[in-house]
Amino acid sequence: MHCFDCSKEGAETPAVAVCVNCGAGVCPRHLLSEPEPVRRSTSTGQVWSSREARRMICVVCHQSLQEGRAS
Repeated sequence: MHCFDCSKEGAETPAVAVCVNCGAGVCPRHLLSEPEPVRRSTSTGQVWSSREARRMICVVCHQSLQEGRAS
């Protein structure tokens, strides 16, 4: 799989991840890795894990989500 954004620029760059929001293949240049809290629905008492997972998102979706928060 190649990076979707690089292909729009005319390049064929291997994708290293898939955007969790739009599903596009993403190369390191167009990728952001964000921490994500982990919710445990099976435990009683502590619901949130003390460790965070990671969430891979492309720069286009990240910018779109940031604009939505600013409004």
